[in-house]
Amino acid sequence: MTGGAHYESSDGIATITMDRPEVRNALDAATSRLIDEMLSRAEADADVGVIIVTGAGDKAFCSGMDLKEAARTGPGHGLLPGRGFAGLTEGSRSKPVIAAVNGAAVAGGFEIALACDIIVAADHAVFGLPEVKRGMFAFAGGVQRLAHLVPRSTAMTVILTGDPLPAARLHELGVISALVGLDQLMPTARKIAQTINANSRPAISGARRLFQLSADLPLDEALRVGREIDFASFSDPDTAEGIAAYAEGRAAAFRKPI
Repeated sequence: MTGGAHYESSDGIATITMDRPEVRNALDAATSRLIDEMLSRAEADADVGVIIVTGAGDKAFCSGMDLKEAARTGPGHGLLPGRGFAGLTEGSRSKPVIAAVNGAAVAGGFEIALACDIIVAADHAVFGLPEVKRGMFAFAGGVQRLAHLVPRSTAMTVILTGDPLPAARLHELGVISALVGLDQLMPTARKIAQTINANSRPAISGARRLFQLSADLPLDEALRVGREIDFASFSDPDTAEGIAAYAEGRAAAFRKPI
């Protein structure tokens, strides 16, 4: 364990746990930097295919910026240039990231969850952007990502009232992939990670890149980019292995990075 977060890696999965339960896993600037370093460590580890981000305890995933620190030093010190809050809310990580939301994900905590590729949540979790109640607004990705993900009226209610939504509502809207009891949260997140890890790493990378590009492109442009990425991938050995495995009725043996 180091500082306000800890890192574990096993079976191709890196797990980063925000561990400041005494402040509902709010992140001070040092912990925000620490999580960014842990994410980079996972990206640099060839054995790691998927990253899971979660919080300690059962009360909170993350309650965002540490407001007591902000009262002393000013807000925004946990925002890292080019990478955002905790190294997640801006830019793009090179490997899939799953948010395993074990409790309240509010303010920057909601922004962290929204920045992940997949959200799995405990059924008692709540999500919200209460910044407006503190004279701020969720500019580090909360407002922007909700604008892409949910209907306008729902997004505006969350953004402008500052009141939380239950996880069940976001599951209905498709923002959350799986809603489970707390005891099943990490097993579910790891099962998804294991399923991803069984697939081709280059194919996963290409699919994530295309999805990210497509979000801001007209359909015809996105299709053109998709053809360019996919045709380039056809020469990858994993493509030949995947096709051969299907033809031979066996599981594919995709290579792993050295």
